[in-house]
Amino acid sequence: MTDQRGFLMLQGPHGPFFRQLARFLRQAGCTVERVGFNGGDLAFGHDGAAYTAFDGLPETWEAWLSERLDAGDITDVVLYGEPRAVHETALRLAKARGLRTHIFEEGYLRPYWVTYERDGSNGHSRLMSMSVADIVAALGADPTELPEAPARWGEMRQHVFYGALYHACVMAGRRRFPRYRSHRRISVAREFRLYLRRLLLMPIHSVQRNLSSRRLKNGGFPFH
Repeated sequence: MTDQRGFLMLQGPHGPFFRQLARFLRQAGCTVERVGFNGGDLAFGHDGAAYTAFDGLPETWEAWLSERLDAGDITDVVLYGEPRAVHETALRLAKARGLRTHIFEEGYLRPYWVTYERDGSNGHSRLMSMSVADIVAALGADPTELPEAPARWGEMRQHVFYGALYHACVMAGRRRFPRYRSHRRISVAREFRLYLRRLLLMPIHSVQRNLSSRRLKNGGFPFH
């Protein structure tokens, strides 16, 4: 295996986050290759890093990825959303070869935060095998200064906008990726409509929230 860190990045969150991450990794001297599965991945995937569009049958993904990892130049696998079928396969193959795995997930206070863990998240997280006392001890021994949480949890408009744009690109790329199947139960077209509807209604919802907040603030209601 090469001494240089080589990152294979699979599907990321909607928007430019993985594109920016790939750029930072290259600036640090690492090689980066991205793999996309649909038109949305393709639209956000071309950032100067090597890009591969996987448009084969889902049943061929494991063999394709096994061959790619066996080339020996990949040391790290990065992905967002562990439960996706393509990612579950990638994690299994990477761990069998002793590669590092970096897993991002949706934070509970999204869209400002995402979670990051090594080797597993959610039910596969290393936290699942640690007691509360172990976690407290680990935090106490860590010299890292945690940043203060911001007053606001990010712009929901960006999350909704990139969600709508991503799914529009997925639909536009159907001819290029005819075998792609979403990991979600609802169709790509329906998910696009949901994002678009939320995006268009956001100004109205903002006015409604402001009016409701003003009524509560000026209504003389007891609160604490």
